[in-house]
Amino acid sequence: MSLVFLLILAGILAYWRNWRRLGAGLSLGALVLLGLFAFTTLGALLIAPLENRFARPATAPDDVGVILVLGGGFGGVVSLARGNEELRDSGDRFVEALYLANRYPNAKIVVTGGVGNPFQPGETDADIARRFYQRLGVPADRLVFEGESRNTAENVEFTKSLLEVAPGQSVLLVTSAFHMPRSMGIFRQAGVDVVPWPVDYRAVPEPGFGLELAEPSFNVNTASVAIKEWIGLLAYYWSGRTDALFPAP
Repeated sequence: MSLVFLLILAGILAYWRNWRRLGAGLSLGALVLLGLFAFTTLGALLIAPLENRFARPATAPDDVGVILVLGGGFGGVVSLARGNEELRDSGDRFVEALYLANRYPNAKIVVTGGVGNPFQPGETDADIARRFYQRLGVPADRLVFEGESRNTAENVEFTKSLLEVAPGQSVLLVTSAFHMPRSMGIFRQAGVDVVPWPVDYRAVPEPGFGLELAEPSFNVNTASVAIKEWIGLLAYYWSGRTDALFPAP
């Protein structure tokens, strides 16, 4: 949506400067992009390769020492204002970790996530997750929290020393499927061995292109998330945070 807004703004400026043909072209481009994002499966086509890149292991590990949950699944501003634990679109991360905690009763749950938006300060995912898991009966001695990180690179940097496992134990990395390629690339670059455990799928494995009129707001959100993640992959590769543009299994 940011691109659509910028095209509209550029079109207005072009009209203001009497560049009418340019203004009309920019406005038409904004309309076409908005239509593609809102009323077609373009978002699904953009996000599916990200979600398909890393699958859960065919055979789940027998011995798991740490369940590592990357933040981004709670609404920090609303949770702070309402005094509750408000799950957002990526809340699957925290729900799946609860399931895994029951499946692996000896594993620690490590939650990493601070306030990612400095313009809307709220509670950190770590603080909210503490209440969330304790209210659901997870013993406090199984929970480890890191609430300073603001992005995926800092998730890795700040949790690396917290991932204490015995020889032969695995660390399960729980995050959204579209976010898994970038996450795996960063952990590999940092020399941390993790097992991908993707959740929060937004698209079917092989979407075709066509009209999708039922949920325009969902379609726009899916396209926005996908574009942001592709840009993130490019930025992290160029900055040396990952050694591959599109990390593979």
